[in-house]
Amino acid sequence: ALPAADRRLERLRNQKLSVPEVRRDPISGRTVVIAPARAKRPGAKRGELDPETPEELERCPFCEGREDRTPPEAFAVAPPGREPDTPGWQVRVVPNLYPAFDRQEVVVHSPRHVRSLAELAEDALVPIGLAWEHRIAAARAEGFPYVQILLNEGRDAGASLPHSHSQLVWLRETPPEPAAELTNLQKENCGLCGLLAEHESLVIASGDGVRLLAHPAGRAPYELLIAPTEHRPDGDADLFAAALRLLRGGISRLRAVEGPVPINAWVHAGGH
Repeated sequence: ALPAADRRLERLRNQKLSVPEVRRDPISGRTVVIAPARAKRPGAKRGELDPETPEELERCPFCEGREDRTPPEAFAVAPPGREPDTPGWQVRVVPNLYPAFDRQEVVVHSPRHVRSLAELAEDALVPIGLAWEHRIAAARAEGFPYVQILLNEGRDAGASLPHSHSQLVWLRETPPEPAAELTNLQKENCGLCGLLAEHESLVIASGDGVRLLAHPAGRAPYELLIAPTEHRPDGDADLFAAALRLLRGGISRLRAVEGPVPINAWVHAGGH
């Protein structure tokens, strides 16, 4: 048993951890209340991924060999000479059957049935970055200057199919949140550059010119931030692949702590 003085110190430490704290996000300007004690409130529930079922494997339209179950592909990373909508691909891009916007595409990350980016081999990430870069260029050529890239894992995160995939939303203007961030991401006084320079203790991992950080003003437990170390306004296939490697590692680390939980990830382009 702890001596009385140590018990008091432990109680004070726990009280300090549970005291709400107001923080400002240097990127968005958003004010966030960090209140760890609310996780212990009655009824608080942590989301979990649904377990894999035989029916899921049998019905999945994204697995290799079931290309006829999706709309005709818009793009694929595949060996030369492969016919469209046939097996042999690494990454496939198809129109979303139930789009929320005028143009929305699904990027299928793997021909085999994997349920998370964390389950992909590292060499499977480069083709995803290539597909993103190619479709962004195609969108811009057709008059859609901004492509919102997003990833959902788990039904609670908005994914209707568990096979690992991302979404590309073609937009004719920058969405409100990234547009608002631009005022804080000007090169002369960039909030993200300042964050990267001043908060080394938040860095979880880094590589190939990109860093993975614990977000200083996250809106949800374990919110992470991935950003290039250099101030650059846009991404290419190499940068996307580097970011995906860190995202894959971040999801794996989170799973080691919390198990498989629903994940949302998205790319904000422009500024830094």
